[in-house]
Formats: sequence, structure tokens, C-alpha cells
Amino acid sequence: MKIGIIGAGNIGSVLALRFTEKGHDVRIANSRGPASLADIERETGAKAVEARDAVKDAEVVVVTIPEAKVPNLPKDLFAGVPASVVVIDTGNYYPQQRDGRIEGIEKGTPESRWVEQQIGRPVVKAFNNIYADHLKNRGKPPGTPGRIALPVAGDDAKAKAVVMMLVDEIGFDPVDAGQIDDSWRQQPATPVYTADLDAAGLRAALQKADPVRKPEWRATDKSPGTFEQPA
Repeated sequence: MKIGIIGAGNIGSVLALRFTEKGHDVRIANSRGPASLADIERETGAKAVEARDAVKDAEVVVVTIPEAKVPNLPKDLFAGVPASVVVIDTGNYYPQQRDGRIEGIEKGTPESRWVEQQIGRPVVKAFNNIYADHLKNRGKPPGTPGRIALPVAGDDAKAKAVVMMLVDEIGFDPVDAGQIDDSWRQQPATPVYTADLDAAGLRAALQKADPVRKPEWRATDKSPGTFEQPA
């Protein structure tokens, strides 16, 4: 498949590597332009391009940038992109560490529903609850005992099936985590977040999630700080 990745941070670069390893045609973009991605291009095999070229003719687009930067994406980024193109959101809201206050999320909108509102496209939420290093190194063949499972949430069954196929392809058991309005169950501070559970454990943990956002995952008057010193 032709896969465009917007964002070349930890998750974006790992997905570029893993998808390229599986034979997909991967293009990757960031806010600083292709010239800044020479190392990523060499390390992953993905082609560095401008953001608009990453989505052009893509069958799957991965948006993997800091939550606070999502509104800064070009307003016409998806202009002319067919509705059939699958958009994956890997993002998490880190108010005290990085993003500062995002009012819609603070008021209870699931992170990925908020992302949809910003980009004007439905998304599938995946790859947000696992460390990048584990995503890179802990994939296993189907049927391996204890294979790590990843939740996949989305409103469109066909789009979700495509994402679940990609999850399986790079070494993880995909678990249907419901619709985007259910995707709060895989947000930071929930039982599935960075837990590396198998499929049965993941399904049980999704059901144990509490919809109330914990105080340490809400913005304060001093937000944002840093990951080392949240504020």
C-alpha cells in the first residue's frame, strides 16, 4: 500500500521503518521539510517529502504529531484526498508535559474525536498506547504466546479493518476497541496505556478504564512543563 506519515518523531519513524520492511511504499513528512529527514530516510527506507506529497495518492495516512500541533496542519491538507483514504491518529494529549490546555479535550471530548474536528476527516485511533521502542522491537508472528495486542478504535468498519491488518502485519494482535467515542479507553492513564498486554488482557483492561480524566492528566495554570518536570 501507499502510506503517508505526517510526523517523524518516535512513533512516526518506527512506523515508517516497520511498514517499509513489509513492502509498503512509505512517504514521511514533518514541519521542517524533507531536508531535515535525511537520517530518517536512510534509517527507515521511507521517502522524505512535503506534507501535501505524503497524503497525495496515499491509501493510508498516519497523523503522528504532538496534539497541540494538530491545528497547525495546512487547512487544505486533505483537499482532493478521497474519502476512502484511511487516516490513523496515534496522538495522545499530554497537557502538563507538552501540549498545554486544549479546551475541547479538557471538557471531555475524546482525543481522537478532537483530532477529527481539527482535520475534517474521520480517523482510526491506533499505535498510541505502546512505547516506540516496543513497537519497533517486540512484534511477534501471529499465534506467538503472549503476543502484545494493540487497541484499534474507529467508526468506519472498513477503515478499522485496514488498520487492524497493518497492526497484525507488523507483529501485534489487533483488538477492536469500539468507536472513536470509546477511544478514551486507550488514552494515557488507562489500564491499557503502555501495558504490553496480550489480547485477552487488553480486552479486560479496556473494560476497566475510568472515563474520568485523572488530575495529573489535566492542564493546570502553569501548563505545559516538560516530561521531566510536568506542570
